[in-house]
Amino acid sequence: MSVQERKQRERSERERLIVATARELAEQQGWDAVTTRRLAERIEYSQPVLYSHFRGKREIIGAVALEGAAEMAATVRAATSTADGPRERVAALARAYLDFAARNSAVYDAIFQLDGGLAFAQEDTPEPLKDAFAALLESLGEVAGDGVHPGLFTETFWAALHGLATLTRAGRLPPEDIEPRVELLVDRLAVV
Repeated sequence: MSVQERKQRERSERERLIVATARELAEQQGWDAVTTRRLAERIEYSQPVLYSHFRGKREIIGAVALEGAAEMAATVRAATSTADGPRERVAALARAYLDFAARNSAVYDAIFQLDGGLAFAQEDTPEPLKDAFAALLESLGEVAGDGVHPGLFTETFWAALHGLATLTRAGRLPPEDIEPRVELLVDRLAVV
């Protein structure tokens, strides 16, 4: 291995450590607790080392969002791959999405609530974000109904899931009613 390859590997490892530490700190104490000073202390590198990877917290949030979007896509695909039939796939998708949002609140916020400097629904949207949407579209497109654009239906269904996730997490909706909400959403919106 050349010196350059070793340095690149070490740089990649430091970057993964920064992102993992930011996620951990955000999940434990919220995003307000994630500062470059705290991250530098936790990973035992200087702040200039952090700035050599990320220009600031916004880019760190963006990196967490991209990693989280890839995880969410994999979670949704895994849940829908074992479901039998369109209705079951849509219900599995909804449950997996809501469960992901509840279990990974800081990551979910990084993807959908915070400014990570990422473009959504544009030509320059990063691939992990496009793939997360594609993971939803794969199951929802087939139940959009006649004359309904699959992408538009997916956006609408996703918006409903996002609303359920954020309102439940904020204590505005009782968490024990998640399953009836999923059933209602699937039965009323999806043409199966």
